[in-house]
Amino acid sequence: MKNKYDYPRPQLYRESFQSLDGEWLLNQQIIQVPYPPQAPLSCYQGEIGEHLHYQKTFILDDHMLGKEKSIHLHFGAVDQIAKVYINHQCVGEHQGGYLPFWFDITSFIQDGENLLEVQVTDQLSDLYPYGKQKKKSGGMWYTPVSGIWQSVWLEAVQSHYIQDLKITPSLDQIHLHIETTADYYQVSIVADELFLKETFHDKDIDIDIPSSYRHLWTTENPYLYRIFIDTDNDHVESYFSLRTVEVKNQDILLNGKPIFIHGVLDQGYFHDGLYLPHQMNEYEKDILRMKELGFNCLRKHIKVEPEAFYFACDQLGMLVIQDHVNNGQYHYIRDTVLPNLGFKYRLDHVRGKQLQKYIFQKHMLDTLKHLYNHPCIIGYTIFNEGWGQIQADNMYQLCQDYDSSRFYDATSGWFHQKLSDVQSEHVYFRNKVLKNKQNRPILLSECGGYTRIVDQHVYSSRHYGYGTTHSEEELTDQMIKMYEEMVLPSIDHGLCGCIYTQLSDIEDEINGLYTYDRQVCKVNKQRLLKLQKQIQKTFEEKKRI
Repeated sequence: MKNKYDYPRPQLYRESFQSLDGEWLLNQQIIQVPYPPQAPLSCYQGEIGEHLHYQKTFILDDHMLGKEKSIHLHFGAVDQIAKVYINHQCVGEHQGGYLPFWFDITSFIQDGENLLEVQVTDQLSDLYPYGKQKKKSGGMWYTPVSGIWQSVWLEAVQSHYIQDLKITPSLDQIHLHIETTADYYQVSIVADELFLKETFHDKDIDIDIPSSYRHLWTTENPYLYRIFIDTDNDHVESYFSLRTVEVKNQDILLNGKPIFIHGVLDQGYFHDGLYLPHQMNEYEKDILRMKELGFNCLRKHIKVEPEAFYFACDQLGMLVIQDHVNNGQYHYIRDTVLPNLGFKYRLDHVRGKQLQKYIFQKHMLDTLKHLYNHPCIIGYTIFNEGWGQIQADNMYQLCQDYDSSRFYDATSGWFHQKLSDVQSEHVYFRNKVLKNKQNRPILLSECGGYTRIVDQHVYSSRHYGYGTTHSEEELTDQMIKMYEEMVLPSIDHGLCGCIYTQLSDIEDEINGLYTYDRQVCKVNKQRLLKLQKQIQKTFEEKKRI
């Protein structure tokens, strides 16, 4: 592998891996997978319709062969409906464009060359999660992403292999749930050295971490333990941390201590790959860019990333608030105009949308399961600004029942119902001191969005954002003014975090801290870092940390 981020499933690493990324045919035209056909990096020159036909021939690598081995075919994500064929035989179908899936293709494989085909239907149907994609992009809506947009790969497993791990940490132990048909398995854990090597039979176990090997995961010291699981014929590697997230009174606690979330809205778009960066280590670079500006959190906005992103956040100590991806219809007047005029409440117990509700609910719970082991994720946004919002209280309860180790912003911005862990506010166009109305931590989950054009680094003739600036100094001044007039005084009323819009420019939007190509930082780094330190000091004095 080129770098540590190239393995597509870092939470369950297995050596029997064969990538199928690279040159494919799409509608008889060459395309570079996994980049979506709309992205320049895909090199695709053909038409992009609602129906896409992918083809790839492959031969199993020698290390994948063996009579006792089963071959699994994995897809990181395919938008929106995928039917998969091996040697002209259908092996399965998957719906939804943001989560991984796999098929056992052992009985379909032949000696020598094999033909893999993927028939994709992507009508950008609002029945399925779609995020910020729109057929006609513009403003806060972006170029759609069709078909395969994450890695495709094979792995070979034997009987009694390790199917999955679920690791729940506390401050001094982990609870391990393992899915395997093996009668027993061996667990080895490494901190600075190997300190545990033990055989277990139960599928659910608690493992105490000795005090001499105990290191908490924090943004300053994101300590990760390595864990190895072995059966008679399988070996996987993973990692975990010791950390807790709680909500208590008007505080969000990390490892039992109040934390202020210095956050940035991160929409995960790149100028050349759209939904994917050129290389997976670009995620690491984005994280370090934001840390350099004093931020400790990314709100991953209405998109589920490849696992390389979360792996990088785990390693580098970047907190993540993960948005669930919306389906359903968006109404500009109802969902944007009226709330910004002060009309921020509506009932969401809508009848007659059972299929929409079922699809969103399934995707929501599948997302929680998929990302469960990543320590960087401290919270989730269930609905953003009412987009596709349906029975938010019910969805909140389902999330809490599945994973109570994070906090949930049930209705980010407006249309609040009864249940949520935070009082979530979106404030653009003005600065105001926030008041605590719900006796919960206040999260300013969107704000700012000031624009600045950087010549030679703009990717659209149309421009979109909130408030215009013309220089690094002016943009930095506007940001500091917002933080001083709104964020700092709101700490006295229970403000526990602020999410600034946004990490980078995206197409029409020119309100990023960086340009779309990440070549230019649009603000003064030293002044912004000084501001964030001032906010942290004020917060610590308020909380007497």
